[in-house]
Amino acid sequence: MNDELQHLKNLGKTSAQWLHAAGIHNASDLRRLGAVDAYRAVKARGFRASKALLYAIEGALLDVNWNQLPPAHKAELNGQLEAMAAHNKS
Repeated sequence: MNDELQHLKNLGKTSAQWLHAAGIHNASDLRRLGAVDAYRAVKARGFRASKALLYAIEGALLDVNWNQLPPAHKAELNGQLEAMAAHNKS
């Protein structure tokens, strides 16, 4: 199977399967949603994804290894995630 998501940096078989299950099938879908919404979609499907997946998706979008994302960038992603979670609780 030629899976476009698996050809992106940081994304392997499991993360691609989780993204597919969340309705994200290619790089265009991923770009349209962005890392935070894609991560939230995976979590909403019940997968036990860690924050590493959030960083991996962002790295895939930026074509960099996820562990090379600056701490400030990771903090910004976490802030967006927390803001969305707080917004959904209200």
